[in-house]
Order: sequence, then C-alpha cells, then structure tokens
Amino acid sequence: MKFLRHLALGCAVVAAAVTGVAHAQQQFVTVLTGGQAGIYYPLGVALANIIGKDVPNVRSTAQVTRASAENLNLLQAGRGELALTLADALSDAWKGNADAGFPNKLDKLRTVSATYNNYVQIVASADSGIRTLADLKGKRVSVGAARSGTELNARAVFRAAGLTYQDLAKVEYLPFGESVELIKNRQLDATLQSAGLGVASIRDLATAVKIVVIPVPADVVAKVGDAAYQPAVIPAGTYEGQTADVPTAAIANFLVTHSGVSDDLVYRMTKAMYENLDTLYAAHNAARVIKRENAAKGVPVPLHPGAERYYREVGVIR
Repeated sequence: MKFLRHLALGCAVVAAAVTGVAHAQQQFVTVLTGGQAGIYYPLGVALANIIGKDVPNVRSTAQVTRASAENLNLLQAGRGELALTLADALSDAWKGNADAGFPNKLDKLRTVSATYNNYVQIVASADSGIRTLADLKGKRVSVGAARSGTELNARAVFRAAGLTYQDLAKVEYLPFGESVELIKNRQLDATLQSAGLGVASIRDLATAVKIVVIPVPADVVAKVGDAAYQPAVIPAGTYEGQTADVPTAAIANFLVTHSGVSDDLVYRMTKAMYENLDTLYAAHNAARVIKRENAAKGVPVPLHPGAERYYREVGVIR
C-alpha cells in the first residue's frame, strides 16, 4: 500500500512537471492590423486564426490599430509579433524618417513576407463637383488617421500633384469607416483611402451615394519620387457606379516582425501561413495575389532568419 502511495505521488509530480513545461512553452502572438473597415483587419484575423490552429503551443489574437506607422512602432517596442504595413512606411521606419513619424531608426524590424498591393483610392461624392486632383482645392477631405500609412500616401500624392493640406477647406484625420459616414451625411466631400481593391468602406459608400473615383495620373505617380509607388489601375466595376478604369498609384504591403521573435517561431508561422493560403483568400479578395514565389521580392528591410529558413527550404531563395 505504501508503495502504491509513493507511486501515485510520483505520477502526480511527473504530471505536474509536464503540465508546467507545457505552460512554459506556450507563446502568445499578437497580429497588429488596422481599422476594422479596412483590409488589414480581416487578413490579420485570418492569420491569427491560422497561427493559433496550426502552430503548437501558440495563442494568437488580432489587434485593431491605426495601421502601418503605429504597427511598426509597436513592433519596435516589442508590443506585437506580426504586423501588416505599407512598403513606404516600412522603408521610412528602417531609415528613421522623422517627417514620416519615425524620429529614430526602427532597427529591430524584420520582413516575413511580401503580400498584396494597396491602391490609392480617392473617392468623392458625385455632387461635390470633384473630378480631378486639382478639384480637391477648397474641399473637405479625409486623409486617414494621422501618420497612418494612408496619410503618408496622401501627403506624397498631394505633394506630387502640387497640392498641400492648406489648399483644402478642411482636413480630417479619420479612419475609413468614419470618413465614409461623414460623406454620407454631407459633412465631407472626399476621402483618400490606401487599401486593397474592393475595400469594404468604399463599397459601403458606393451603395449609399453616387461616387466618383478620382484619377491619379501616371505622371503624378512618377513625381512622387519613390520606387514604392507604381502606376496602377482601379478596374471598372470595382465599386458600384464606377464604369471606367481609373489610373492611380499602387504600393506594396508587407508582413513584418521584429528581431526578438525566435527563428523557430517565425519559421513555423511563415510555414503555417503559406500552407493555409485558402484561409487568407477567403478573408478578402485582395489577398488572392499573395503567392509564395513573390514572398521575398522587393523587401525594404532584411528578412527574419526564420522566414528565410522557410523560403530556402521550399526553394523560393536559393
């Protein structure tokens, strides 16, 4: 009997030790996204679900943020493990561009993967009279949350078009959903939103009021003077009432992490993402261009060693 009591006690000790190890090994991953009316959020939620399901001993959640610039600063501070960001914001953060909201070089940033393109989408109510970039003068315009990726895009495009915020009657620094509501209520004339095609906020606006999608001509894109900005087209029919192709600028998006995240964890998260692309594709049509063969192209900051290990393993990098 005494032997059995010792045996039971020993088993309990072993079980407790095993449980303790399991808890000790559990890791938490926060995916930094953007506003809920944009595309970063549904993709971030899908990615968090993939990681939580396919990476052992990891709990993962998606966090609403003000997108690119905030995401990068949070990563540098170790307050997140993955984030979505625009290429120009990522480049500015890596260089330490104070005008873009990065007074110091964010040297802990590391790239996980290229993803999809954002399109600069300037949308006005049809009754505003706005048809060109020049027509924005004297109008009420939302340019995105202050120092967000969208707002950095707005500054760049307006500057290239010879416009300043002082030329506008009113500048609002609002996320996508709030901008749309103000246009519906005739309190704003236009909104600039940098997002994937078919973003929910503009789809919502187009079903409520007649809209005009304002062109950003190729010569204006060239004047931005940043290789991250490339001429692109918003295809006809992207939004209700949009009957023609509209030229604009496209900027790549990247999935990033920081150097404090272990090589093994980044390897497993990268592998899980690419083995579950259907889940990302289902989250938003914009994600359908994400391809493993493009993952390491055009990265503005170094790849994380864990991501690089995966890409070498599958032949993306040789």
